[in-house]
Amino acid sequence: MKTLYLDLFSGISGDMFVGAMIDLGVDAGQLETELRKLRVEGYHLHTARGNKWGISGVKFDVHLEHDHDQDHGHEHAHDHAHEHSHGHTHDHGHGHTHSHDHAHHEHGHERTFTEISDLIRASPLSDWVRDKSIAIFRRIAVAEGKIHGVAPEKVHFHEVGAVDSIVDIVGGCIALELLGKPRVLASPVVEGFGWVHCAHGRFPVPAPATLAILGAKGIAVSQCEEPHELITPTGAALLAELAETFGAMQGLVAEKIGFGLGTRDNKTRPNVLRAILGASPKTDSPVDRGWETDTIAVLESNLDDVSAEVLGNFVEQALAAGALDVFHTPIQMKKSRPGVLLTVLCPPDQADNLTERILRETGSFGVRRSVAERKKLGRDFSNVDTAYGTIVVKLGRLGGKVIHAVPEFESCREQATKANVPRKQVYEAALAAAQKLRA
Repeated sequence: MKTLYLDLFSGISGDMFVGAMIDLGVDAGQLETELRKLRVEGYHLHTARGNKWGISGVKFDVHLEHDHDQDHGHEHAHDHAHEHSHGHTHDHGHGHTHSHDHAHHEHGHERTFTEISDLIRASPLSDWVRDKSIAIFRRIAVAEGKIHGVAPEKVHFHEVGAVDSIVDIVGGCIALELLGKPRVLASPVVEGFGWVHCAHGRFPVPAPATLAILGAKGIAVSQCEEPHELITPTGAALLAELAETFGAMQGLVAEKIGFGLGTRDNKTRPNVLRAILGASPKTDSPVDRGWETDTIAVLESNLDDVSAEVLGNFVEQALAAGALDVFHTPIQMKKSRPGVLLTVLCPPDQADNLTERILRETGSFGVRRSVAERKKLGRDFSNVDTAYGTIVVKLGRLGGKVIHAVPEFESCREQATKANVPRKQVYEAALAAAQKLRA
């Protein structure tokens, strides 16, 4: 089936992703035509061929009319001081194709996630592009909301809500659709080290939003010797929403290879995103069902001499240590002895630590380990107002649409205690209010 493999040896940002798609054959003029459907004004696109360490590729930039008029060397900021151009200042050179869209100057306008969603949803873009674009922005909103302690819908995106980031994200989804919506795979995620200047201060690499977005999807990150940021929050959100798996190429026949260029000259590697379009041997249906996919480790051990107290304590400690779930099932063991099958689900990078914990704390003499692929709903949280106060609701999304909305037990219990009413009464009120959030 048609497969797009993203080689992340030098990271990813929104503009590098779009540049790589253009280098693979996406028509820049057609991309611009589709972007006009957003009815966002005050920018022009620059697309040019360039070279990094002898690698020829495409440099894609979004320039706002306000900045273009004042300073051609200005560094546009998104989540932090250098989000848009992979940590780099824009390079206005010869040979660019200019696509102008003159009108209002919106760069300084802060937008909430709700405003961005409404803007995209109101456009005549395809359902797939709209849903994917909103889902990518949602990942950034959820991450920023957790970092700053606010609901995702109320997150103000600072510069991330500006025109250039909207064009990067929506443009990336349009480009994928123009390529035929291939299955997206990626190499392991590599990040640099050092510091970034975020809207709220100076933070170490990976940037807070980048780390939160990748962590929420269960994507492992390894740092390399490059003393700069390599993965931007927009790049992380693109990966989290679009990529099915992360690993080495397996049986991929490369038909086209594209390079998206960043602006900075890195110290240890060319600042490019390599995108490989080809055919892979996967035989199952390419239909996009809208779920998320990740990989987890499954740890199992048969126990015939463990007490209930030890099991209960282990469950609590394993969850606190990073397990995704822990459960035990009654089984029959050798010599007809009753026993317990202890199962721990965890991120692959936590498997060794939790294996050691099982061996040390349960009396187990061995732990079986396997790796499983999960298909799951996208998950985030929202607040609903009831007669008893505000209740936190967990949302399950399939293809960007809410299909489950479940009130959180602790939130219901807290409001029930304050109102001196049964928890069930508060739960039912919250459940009724939550139905408005469903698709």
